[in-house]
Amino acid sequence: MTSVLYDAPGPRAKRRNVLLSVVFVALLALLVWWVWRTMDDKGQLKWVLWKPFTTSEAWTTYLLPGLGNTLKAAALSMIIALPLGAFFGISRMSDHRWVRVPAAVVVEFFRSIPVLLLMLFANEFYSRYTNVTTDDRPLYAVVTGLVLYNASVLAEIVRAGILALPKGQTEAAYAIGLRKGQTMTSILLPQAVTAMLPAIVSQLVVIVKDTALGGVMIGYAELLSARSTFAANYADVIQSFVGVAVIFIVVNFLLTSFASWLEGRLRRSKKGTGAVLGAEDMEELNPAAVGGTFGTGAGAGTGI
Repeated sequence: MTSVLYDAPGPRAKRRNVLLSVVFVALLALLVWWVWRTMDDKGQLKWVLWKPFTTSEAWTTYLLPGLGNTLKAAALSMIIALPLGAFFGISRMSDHRWVRVPAAVVVEFFRSIPVLLLMLFANEFYSRYTNVTTDDRPLYAVVTGLVLYNASVLAEIVRAGILALPKGQTEAAYAIGLRKGQTMTSILLPQAVTAMLPAIVSQLVVIVKDTALGGVMIGYAELLSARSTFAANYADVIQSFVGVAVIFIVVNFLLTSFASWLEGRLRRSKKGTGAVLGAEDMEELNPAAVGGTFGTGAGAGTGI
């Protein structure tokens, strides 16, 4: 029994994998025990230090507003970066040099700059050359930096996903008379989306985490920034960091779980149904080809 990526392990390989798994679990348990023991020795596990997380005021005043700002910046960045990344990724595969080269320059330029530097530049730009208010400027700067960087990365993901498809898909589409735009939207992109989804979700998780850079450097009131105020008034530093880390883990887990469900649904929907395309279906895809090439073929068959 073999896989596309690797040969199925034999008896010795299975025993070795089981042994390595046992060793890894043992080392992980040892690490958890050491962390727990160290925190207990330092008095960091006392209930009085963790009690602030059970008060409603801590959540409504600090944590939930910070989480809301984090999700707001991440959602805006995702909504803008996804179509922008798809646009530049497809543009990089254009047959026209005047489209392909500028798209490549934009993608490589913004992909090479750290996202924090993009946020700082955006913050200065909005401060000097626009009428954006002081309260809104951090949000604008964070979203701008995240969009410019992640759209460039998503463009490469889209391009790689489409190029990974067999060339026969494109050739078959051209053979039935589809134009380049129809081939991309009706044939290539629907197939590539499923393959690209894990990489896209990983980048969306990066967007959620990178919102914290805006709180550290330009004063955006996101979750990590709210943690410092929360720690100063309610909890100790370690406890506040642990609480915020757990919140980030839960948010990203929900995001990846939704993506896994969506990926499975897409894969099930793409399975063959046994349906055969008729003349009306082909005419809907490409009326010109049906009226011309396919219509001629039909007429010849009738004459025979």
